[in-house]
Amino acid sequence: MNGTATRTRTGRRAARHSSYAGFVNGANALQLDPAVLAPPPVEVDLVPSPLPAAPPVGRPVAPPAPVALPRPAFLALVVALVVGGVLGVLLLNTKINQNSFRLDDLRAQQAALDLQEQQLSQQLAELESPGNLAAAARRLGLVPAGTPAFIRLPEGRVVGVPAPAGSPGR
Repeated sequence: MNGTATRTRTGRRAARHSSYAGFVNGANALQLDPAVLAPPPVEVDLVPSPLPAAPPVGRPVAPPAPVALPRPAFLALVVALVVGGVLGVLLLNTKINQNSFRLDDLRAQQAALDLQEQQLSQQLAELESPGNLAAAARRLGLVPAGTPAFIRLPEGRVVGVPAPAGSPGR
């Protein structure tokens, strides 16, 4: 083994080289040794290296553990969730389409009611016109009033000449 530490009986690592002892011994722990921290020199080999050797023969590698197939209960749960999700989306889509048709019907009804409101407003405006009001008053036997007379209340004095309204036969 070409390592920097070995295991002791208690399971703790012990320093193998004395240069690393400064890192683990109390007061020397903060003192850094520049020789240890410097990177190792790189050697450049101009001759191409041969192909790597075959892997070392050691313990045979155990095959991977067999993959257990999912249990039927889990499969049933997944299938139930998928079917439930699809049915939920289908139900939601159906409700959206129903509401769309209802909305179209309500918009058509609103348009008809708006048209009816316009027609009724126009009829009311025609009936409130002065010519129609005078004709309706004549049909009821009303006559136009002449010049009015006024009574001043503080003095009780009459301003203007009171005259009876014209007869309907005029």
